[in-house]
Amino acid sequence: MLAAVLLIALGGAVTACDGSKPLIPHKDEEERPGPFPAADRPVADVVSSRWSNEDARDRLREADQVMDRAKIRPGMTVADIGAGEGYYTVRLAQRVGKTGRVLAEDIVAAWRDQLAERVSRERLDNVSVRLGEPADPKLPPNSFDRVMMVHMYHEIDQPYEFLWRLFPALKRDGLVVVVDANRRTKAHGTPPALLKCEFEAVGFTQVSIENMPSAGGYLATFRATGPRPEPGAIRSCRMKDN
Repeated sequence: MLAAVLLIALGGAVTACDGSKPLIPHKDEEERPGPFPAADRPVADVVSSRWSNEDARDRLREADQVMDRAKIRPGMTVADIGAGEGYYTVRLAQRVGKTGRVLAEDIVAAWRDQLAERVSRERLDNVSVRLGEPADPKLPPNSFDRVMMVHMYHEIDQPYEFLWRLFPALKRDGLVVVVDANRRTKAHGTPPALLKCEFEAVGFTQVSIENMPSAGGYLATFRATGPRPEPGAIRSCRMKDN
């Protein structure tokens, strides 16, 4: 049954992504939960689809080291949230192989279209590209071994709602993998203590955190351990100097 859901949710033709309808139906479309608390911190602007030059990142073995630390293996199903131009998307596709799947998502339609063209041009048959929403990745439940969020968490305007909706998408042993810089959110980073607090507020447990200089900061992983709280019970994290 799960395989059928994934086939429907992730297997659509890349060229069919026109943003007119969600590729993955969402069970909460008619009954929207909430309200969710606002983030008690600045939110960085989405300024570019590219964090750094791909050749420079490869010279540092950024993607290889991140995927190694995240224990991404052939056959896994991985979501690349905030995929931009697809630096991680194409490398994840190679790592999970023909038996794996990658769902690449961005909230900017133009970037989504550019990535879809790249995926088609490079014939990445195990990749699907879709348009997400700022507060809802609209991922199918119990479907992902890893959800990657690289240098984009500080750009999420409604982190509690986003994480609450992301929670059910992980498989039992699935992980959210966050790569970010250890600096204030308005300076395009997320202090690790703030990241941990916001994830825990929604029912996640931090599994690990380590410095990742090749990726410009740190790598943290989280597991959905629950219970996922009701939106009204979520308390916003208050951190100084963010």
